[in-house]
Amino acid sequence: MLLTTAPDTLPETTGAEILNLLLPHHRTTDRSGASAEAFPHQLRRIGDFVREGAPIVFTLPGFPCKSPNPAKTLGHLPDMGERLSLTFLDALCTRIERIHPPGARVVICSDGHVFGDLIRVPDEHIDAYADELRALIAESGSDRLSVFDLRDVLGDLPHDTKRAHVHDTYAPTLDALRAEVRADDRALALYRGITRFLVEDTADVRGTRSALQRECRRRAYGVIQRSRAWGALIADHHPRAVRLSIHPQPAGAPKFGIRLLDAPDVWATPWHSAALREPDGTWTLMPRARAQRLGRLVHRDGRPSHFERTPPGSRADGHRSSATVRR
Repeated sequence: MLLTTAPDTLPETTGAEILNLLLPHHRTTDRSGASAEAFPHQLRRIGDFVREGAPIVFTLPGFPCKSPNPAKTLGHLPDMGERLSLTFLDALCTRIERIHPPGARVVICSDGHVFGDLIRVPDEHIDAYADELRALIAESGSDRLSVFDLRDVLGDLPHDTKRAHVHDTYAPTLDALRAEVRADDRALALYRGITRFLVEDTADVRGTRSALQRECRRRAYGVIQRSRAWGALIADHHPRAVRLSIHPQPAGAPKFGIRLLDAPDVWATPWHSAALREPDGTWTLMPRARAQRLGRLVHRDGRPSHFERTPPGSRADGHRSSATVRR
């Protein structure tokens, strides 16, 4: 009897074990924790891979580019925040492999070009960011991580042409999106969160604050439209993948929100922040301006990398002191 039932229950049991590895990193605004059973979408997709004895494929839209606001980030290229995030994702795949020997893969779906015009980041900076992500993965020797962007879909077409194609093919209408924001609290929270990011990412404000907020509310709808379109395109190209998200997601949602690093703000990401190393070796994400007040700047390979917290009262701080580390 055991021989006939064990194969049927194995994918479900293994899927729950794998999901339990993700739960401590669940990015959500829900206050109460949830068990694996509260995530039927993810359990079903993970179980399909387990049943086939195939590597589990996760897709993670994100890693678009650095915020253009110098008060938030150290520059336009990946830094320690991205390095730590890639290390986390690779380690997560390694832990999954101990439960499921075929292992796991994470496809980082870098979405900067999808809405580069809306977030006011030059396309050449977005290309440089994605290229450096690929270089960091190659440098690590990991075969579990890869980067997927619009160049993989539409080649060398002009960026505006690519954006228009994705928008026209996949994006919801503006009227439909506005109706959803009016009717759904979670959609409203996302809209407000993106509006806040757009306001904060505007480094040189022209005109009044109220005019900037009106403009950012308009752009926020466009960002959500393009984000939805990018998600639909990813689903077309990776139809069986387990869908991750860097946005907070409730239990039971089709996408699983995941935290890459600890941060006081549930919305914080490495591309909107700088990394601060605490004296005990842990890391925290925060705006560059705040990290600079708390610690000294560390360079790596000639570029700003992160901050290290200095003791209270120390003369060494982000304004007066820096250090250099090698790869």
